[in-house]
Amino acid sequence: MSQLRLLPSRLGAQASRLLATHGVHRFSWYSRSSGPPATFPSSKVGGGSSYMEEMYFAWLENPQSVHKSWDSFFRKASEEASYGPAQPRPLSVVPESRPAVLSRTKTSKLVEDHLAVQSLIRAYQIRGHHVAQLDPLGILDADLDSFVPSDLITTIDKLAFYDLREADLDKEFQLPTTTFIGGSENTLSLREIIRRLECSPFPQNTYCQHIGLEFMFINDVEQCQWIRQKFETPGVMQFSSEEKRTLLARLVRSMRFEDFLARKWSSEKRFGLEGCEVMIPALKTIIDKSSEMGIENVILGMPHRGRLNVLANVIRKDLEQIFCQFDPKLEAADEGSGDVKYHLGMYHERINRVTNRNITLSLVANPSHLEAVDPVVQGKTKAEQFYRGDAQGKKIGFTTDPRMARSSPYPTDVARVVNAPIFHVNADDPEAVIYVCSVAAEWRNTFNKDVVVDLVCYRRRGHNEMDEPMFTQPLMYKQIHRQVPVLKKYADKLIAEGAVTLQEFEEEIAKYDRICEEAFGRSKDKKILHIKHWLDSPWPGFFTVDGEPKSMTCPATGIPEDMLTHIGEVASSVPLEDFKIHTGLSRILRGRADMTRKRTVDWALAEYMAFGSLLKEGIHVRLSGQDVERGTFSHRHHVLHDQEVDRRTCVPMNHLWPDQAPYTVCNSSLSEYGVLGFELGYAMASPNALVLWEAQFGDFHNTAQCIIDQFISTGQAKWVRHNGVVLLLPHGMEGMGPEHSSARPERFLQMSNDDSDAYPAFTQDFEVRQLYDCNWIVVNCSTPASYFHVLRRQILLPFRKPLIIFTPKSLLRHPEAKSSFDQMVSGTSFQRVIPEDGAAAQAPGQVRRLIFCTGKVYYDLVKERSSQGLDQHVAITRLEQISPFPFDLIKREAEKYPGAELVWCQEEHKNMGYYDYISPRFMTILGRARPIWYVGRDPAAAPATGNRNTHLVSLKKFLDTAFNLQAFEGKTF
Repeated sequence: MSQLRLLPSRLGAQASRLLATHGVHRFSWYSRSSGPPATFPSSKVGGGSSYMEEMYFAWLENPQSVHKSWDSFFRKASEEASYGPAQPRPLSVVPESRPAVLSRTKTSKLVEDHLAVQSLIRAYQIRGHHVAQLDPLGILDADLDSFVPSDLITTIDKLAFYDLREADLDKEFQLPTTTFIGGSENTLSLREIIRRLECSPFPQNTYCQHIGLEFMFINDVEQCQWIRQKFETPGVMQFSSEEKRTLLARLVRSMRFEDFLARKWSSEKRFGLEGCEVMIPALKTIIDKSSEMGIENVILGMPHRGRLNVLANVIRKDLEQIFCQFDPKLEAADEGSGDVKYHLGMYHERINRVTNRNITLSLVANPSHLEAVDPVVQGKTKAEQFYRGDAQGKKIGFTTDPRMARSSPYPTDVARVVNAPIFHVNADDPEAVIYVCSVAAEWRNTFNKDVVVDLVCYRRRGHNEMDEPMFTQPLMYKQIHRQVPVLKKYADKLIAEGAVTLQEFEEEIAKYDRICEEAFGRSKDKKILHIKHWLDSPWPGFFTVDGEPKSMTCPATGIPEDMLTHIGEVASSVPLEDFKIHTGLSRILRGRADMTRKRTVDWALAEYMAFGSLLKEGIHVRLSGQDVERGTFSHRHHVLHDQEVDRRTCVPMNHLWPDQAPYTVCNSSLSEYGVLGFELGYAMASPNALVLWEAQFGDFHNTAQCIIDQFISTGQAKWVRHNGVVLLLPHGMEGMGPEHSSARPERFLQMSNDDSDAYPAFTQDFEVRQLYDCNWIVVNCSTPASYFHVLRRQILLPFRKPLIIFTPKSLLRHPEAKSSFDQMVSGTSFQRVIPEDGAAAQAPGQVRRLIFCTGKVYYDLVKERSSQGLDQHVAITRLEQISPFPFDLIKREAEKYPGAELVWCQEEHKNMGYYDYISPRFMTILGRARPIWYVGRDPAAAPATGNRNTHLVSLKKFLDTAFNLQAFEGKTF
């Protein structure tokens, strides 16, 4: 056995150096016999020469103890090293003669050379993309890095890196099982190995031609093998003559479409695809293959560059409708602002011509914030899977995002496609969006798998057709102007091969030019633009055929008392047997049971009842956000955890009714940008779902501002897209510092589109009509009942609007913040305004001050009013719905107390909160005859103080002002 130490000593020097480049270190290994340790290599990651040596030692003792592939390898090595018979002999019986030592030296060199070749193959798999020819302009050595890795054999002299020589080039080497470059061959010469790795003779090329493949970071062996097989197998991507002709025809459409637009509208921004025309046949081929694999629904998201071409030649939107968008004289038939043509979306059901199967294509409208569409499309994809029962993603297709890529040092378009079975994109996204897209597969209730393909091309024109790129990139654009268009290159190649004739090519061009001209002629007959024809998420049957609500009424939102009781009982129980919950949670459930018996609810139970009642009505409810399963403030507990069985959970909400809709609740990452976009996309898919996103604290929405500004606030105006997504934003000044206090209501109110100066007509359907005309709804509920009703109203309305709810923190457990079943039973509804109902309301003529407020500050005001004994002289009215502004109810309240001063009281600073929004609207109601005085904190830069004492002092100050009935004497407005 002592002689087994000889092989490592022979392999050591060279093999160690080779393996060190792949993360290998050395360590001391002791044999079972006594003696000093021998040093030999071992891989840090479980591979490398250590494993090979272990296999070699085992094979020497017993060839049957190793896998047959190792047996074959070592037998061949033995034969080539003139060992004699293929059957090995134990080294312990080999005499220590010079011929035997020489034989072992040859063997060790042979093994070392095989190790070197395997390391060489792996080097190309890992780093081949660094020298791939990704620069279509030929002005850079490589697009990804400017250096050539030292372990890639780009010249003969580099063989020395592996201790190989030119004489070794024609030697045959056994190929490892981690490569497919041999095809059906198990051995190849070193010369052929390098040729296939670096410059494959087959059409697909391998690692160093025009495809840069980066995949070895994937820690799944099967996925790596799948990729290797698809790229390395010789001839795997050879095209038939028919396939080549199809690709040519698609290139013709791609390029001639751009040429047609350039001829007809040379001075218009088109954000054309020139320089990346290959994207169109690439996308169409992916869709063909997806349809062949059974995918029925394809969802795409992309920026403006190339969008018109994709609409025309991938989704197959009518060309005349595209051309109409260039006519500045056409009148818009839809309400709202509309959007530029290269931001619009599309939805189309058609037959895939290659597979003859139905396929639905949806291109999601999105703004110029290119990356923002990624999570939106992911969310929509997940929702489509959910509603079709496609839990494994077998039928719902992909998202794609051709866009500007930061990885290239010059302007370039990238088509990124994620395959099998969901396709989404992570291109030049901000960190937050990259994060949420890449880790979405880790969330429960999401589904993503990533394989990224970049089509790297150049941009033939500037940022748009009106730009002059020569101003800043003169040498680059001189080279671009010299480029032969890809259509000509490919056509010349096929003509030379005999796959098509010149006449056939010219006929294909003429045919598509004729299609464009005929569509252009028809477009001249169009007089009106219909943005709804570009809708990316239609809801069949929800609206009338004209896209209008089927009614302009909203039924009462209350529910029968027995339903309230039943939901309360389930909410206070554990539906699964032998399920042990935390003792602290037991107290919470007992508290819920006690409230149910007393016919009262707190905030959490009211939410439970709203969700549960909708589930009974067949409405899917989905809640996501940071720690929503438990609730940031440990109030919700919608997911129970068994304290004795790891990962065993229970969601009582899914045990309410036999045939209920499913309830989904899932914690999300701290990536508000991506997560909110995901939930917005989810809410696009169907109007019959209550989709809610909760921020851990209300101000956390600021990192999702792009989604709020570009998609939620303006989505209907730009794209005629209704969306009922709900934002739950914990809000309240409680001395907890500036970052955990304000949800910034002023920002949402500033973006509300109701007119402060327009005195509305109070028609019978005023309340619902106001909701229909607004861009979103903003509420700050002061009671659990209000919260219950506004959630149910969100679904019972005959249309969908985003709902912004400023939710409480301290009110979650405030003893006064409870509601009775009487406020939630059948016949009751959401109260936009809750008027004073105490002593002041009984004698309105004696009231000297009427305070309007919203949210948590109401409870501070009530407590202070009572302590000062002013219950008969000061009335307090709450605005539960702030926008759209309840003009009718505020007018009624103001007229009820004709002799009272009107005061707006808020806990937020004067330059924040609600005052700047409500003040001009009060003036409109009052005809500027009476003032509405401000009471609250002074203007400030930060939304709240971090000092508890300062918080309490400022609270006392504005409460004193609120109830100082002489505070505004002598002041003018």
